[in-house]
Amino acid sequence: MSTERKMLIYAVRTTSGQERTVVDLIAARTALKKLPIASVLAPDVVKGYIFVESAGPHYVDDLIAGVRHARARTKGVISPEALDRFIVTKPVVEDLQTGDSVEVVSGPFRGLKARITNIDKLKEEVTIELLEEGFATLPITVHADYVKLISRGTPAAGSVEVGRQEAS
Repeated sequence: MSTERKMLIYAVRTTSGQERTVVDLIAARTALKKLPIASVLAPDVVKGYIFVESAGPHYVDDLIAGVRHARARTKGVISPEALDRFIVTKPVVEDLQTGDSVEVVSGPFRGLKARITNIDKLKEEVTIELLEEGFATLPITVHADYVKLISRGTPAAGSVEVGRQEAS
């Protein structure tokens, strides 16, 4: 007879915005009670839920009993494939296109609107032109993480995407 237990993933409802607090409290209780909990996941994109990998639902119920901001375990089991999209992240530069309107979210130009004129997918950098008045239309190259997409645009004439092979 095998002593290995099959771990399943259960969703736990929490107070929205308190997911990290619940994870910290659960981690402390897991070590204290020595429950068979393999992992706890609180993805940023899912508000109000955390995911607990455990040998059974009764262990999760025992774990969250009395924990502040932990509401209840949802019925059913979550498949690992459903959680893959929260674990595997794709680079920001993959969503950007030449001509898109963006907002600079970090650095000296923070808060300013700009348009993408060039994308270097290998370096994960974008070249932008600021749209705000009072700034010259100088091309500025920033890391793709420093911009946030506002709206899709049409590619500007003469703009180039680096890192993509074209048929000749």
